[in-house]
Amino acid sequence: MANVQHSGRPPDTFGRAPAGGRLRAARLALWAVAAILAVRQLAVVLTTPSGERLTDLETWVGPHGVLHVNGSIYDSTRFTGTPFGGLVLKPLTRSAQAALGWGWTFGTLLLVVALGLVAARALPRPVGRRTSLLAAPVAISLLMLSLPVRNALWLGQTSIMPVLLVLLGCFTVRSERQSGLCIGLAAALQPTMLLFAPLLWFTGRRRATAATAGTFAVCTALAWAALPHDSSTYWVHHMAGTGLGGKADALGNQSLHGALLRLGLTGPLEIALFLVLGAAVGALAVRRAVRYAHDGQLLLAVAVTGCAVVAVSPTAWQYQLLWVLLAMVGRVGRRASDRYVWPVAMILVTTLPARMLLPDMAVMFPLRDNLVLLAALAAATVVPFLSRTAPHYQRPVPAQYAPAIPARFRHVPLLSFLRRVLTRPNLLLELLLIRVVYAVYAQVRLAATGGSTTEGRATAEHDGRLVLDLERFLHIDIERGVNHAVATIGWLRDFFGFYYESFHFAVPLAVLAVLYWRRPVDYRWARASLGFATFLALIGFWLFPLAPPRLMPAFGIVDTVHGVQDFSKPDYGALTALTNQYAAMPSLHFGWALWCGVVIAVIAPKRWMKALGLLHPLLTVSAIVATGNHWVLDAVGGAVVVTAGFALTYVLTGPRSVSVTAGAGSDRSSVRQDREHLHVSGT
Repeated sequence: MANVQHSGRPPDTFGRAPAGGRLRAARLALWAVAAILAVRQLAVVLTTPSGERLTDLETWVGPHGVLHVNGSIYDSTRFTGTPFGGLVLKPLTRSAQAALGWGWTFGTLLLVVALGLVAARALPRPVGRRTSLLAAPVAISLLMLSLPVRNALWLGQTSIMPVLLVLLGCFTVRSERQSGLCIGLAAALQPTMLLFAPLLWFTGRRRATAATAGTFAVCTALAWAALPHDSSTYWVHHMAGTGLGGKADALGNQSLHGALLRLGLTGPLEIALFLVLGAAVGALAVRRAVRYAHDGQLLLAVAVTGCAVVAVSPTAWQYQLLWVLLAMVGRVGRRASDRYVWPVAMILVTTLPARMLLPDMAVMFPLRDNLVLLAALAAATVVPFLSRTAPHYQRPVPAQYAPAIPARFRHVPLLSFLRRVLTRPNLLLELLLIRVVYAVYAQVRLAATGGSTTEGRATAEHDGRLVLDLERFLHIDIERGVNHAVATIGWLRDFFGFYYESFHFAVPLAVLAVLYWRRPVDYRWARASLGFATFLALIGFWLFPLAPPRLMPAFGIVDTVHGVQDFSKPDYGALTALTNQYAAMPSLHFGWALWCGVVIAVIAPKRWMKALGLLHPLLTVSAIVATGNHWVLDAVGGAVVVTAGFALTYVLTGPRSVSVTAGAGSDRSSVRQDREHLHVSGT
């Protein structure tokens, strides 16, 4: 950190040098995405009724806000900032009030854009031409998607200012005094930003350190002179704001203090433990940050220190957690396939609610409730970021690719850059993506009701009558007869109920697990086809809400799985509060089972294995019809999306696999290794 220029980037970072056609098109597309996301965030805020948006701005401009109180600013509605913040931000809030939120929201948006530009410029050298051209729009897009920025825009918060001031002080201004001035102002607004002072000191920027401390002291003294009672309240009675605003044990407080309170610790023991842990985290983080700064990774050093700021703050609300997203710039892992795990994990943690990343199980609640804090602690203290001098920093161990696969059609594959990777993908990354995809799948199922519960029910029943009429025309309306026949045979009813509930997730996950371990190339092919099929099914759920036979009141189906539903209630009882019961077309129960059968039939080496695999979709289609959970045409729809999934995989990525054999001179161990890591069956 001794010289900002040493950790900067090439002078043509923002594309002064001419770019190739594809790269220029990609850059324009990414800037368009960033602009669309910015406009969307602006529209979401400004089209919401005034009483529901910018609610934290009411802290300033409301009838009992900072602008209108006669006594202490902490007598206003939930104001938690420093006295200096209350002193200097009043003109801005008056402007925001006069513009009815437009000025404040648009100004915050500009701050986010500036933050993305500064972060893109701060990437450590060497930076490739593609990265240098695409870094800025990607950074701005990720910021727009992140929960901290979305909350700051929605609530009308000022939390982006301290982060931007620190980045400006570290990367934009050249004078050490000006750098210290920026960071000191940030600390005057958020006192835990003083943790950046040791980073400045130990990286040789002594004048910047002095300027930081001096600016903070002057601003605090100025606020103390202007607002002595409020300063005493903030610094003495509440110890740097602790206890102001919302409850410190709320889930939104992702700091060590909040986590300890949520674990049930209170009183002097909790305070002492918080101080000890905070000091340890701060010291370790600064030590790591200094090392990365000397290594030329100043942005990573700043992000690591910022993550420590999140952990040691008495309160670190969600809109203050941008440092966790910036920590994604660190490189972790020797293999090329491992490089995506850390940035993807940080993007998911900062853009998705924790409940979408971890299952809704009591044993997972401590992790889920403190997920962002754990990510910040990991970045600050334990994640082994690579040094720029490490042998694999610039050249990770490359992935192994299969030879090009000839296809029957001229333009297949359409995406030729999606080459067949022979090695296994990173398991942690796969688990993260599977969990996120399932969470999105569940959310879309829940949301695709066609409007309100009553409207969704009416639409779904109307579509159900259409399907029933079509089945009667085709003479395949067997649901009621099969259901009543099975309901009278106890063991058969129990078997189909058990099969319906137990094998829907277990078999696909087992197939993916076996393929991941034994057939990595086939795993990628199978995973892609399953993903395409599920995506197409979600479109079907959204466009065609359909009541299953058991939820058609006049059809007389016995629900052998869920029990009797209360048709007098608009939502058919508590069951529909858990998931969308009208996501019946296409049937993914049958679709996923058919996918399993096809994959096993194609890959399994023995005929009895192939037959057993094909038995699963047969039993599944029997179960979904016998239990009254799907129409016969739902199964047809499931078969259509699975077929389309395999077809899309073929068109986009080419034929499934090629045979890879060991050379004639290879010994037995080499052949075994080839079979384990490179083997794929012929098509």
